[in-house]
Amino acid sequence: MSLDGADLATVDLGGVRKQVSIALVTQAQVGDYVIVHVGHAIGMIDPEEAERTLALFGELAQAGEQAREESSP
Repeated sequence: MSLDGADLATVDLGGVRKQVSIALVTQAQVGDYVIVHVGHAIGMIDPEEAERTLALFGELAQAGEQAREESSP
């Protein structure tokens, strides 16, 4: 995350960089993990929980790819 002003930050969402409002989490700093919903950071999450969540998302993506490959003719 990089701070782009008082209420804006650029975050990395799985490799996609997006500018979001941080007006609801004014304590967020560079390096923090935030929960983003429709262009707004709505909460913060601790690094350990963020890593576990990101790992689960990765596993889901792999399972989805594998399922698509198995169902392809």
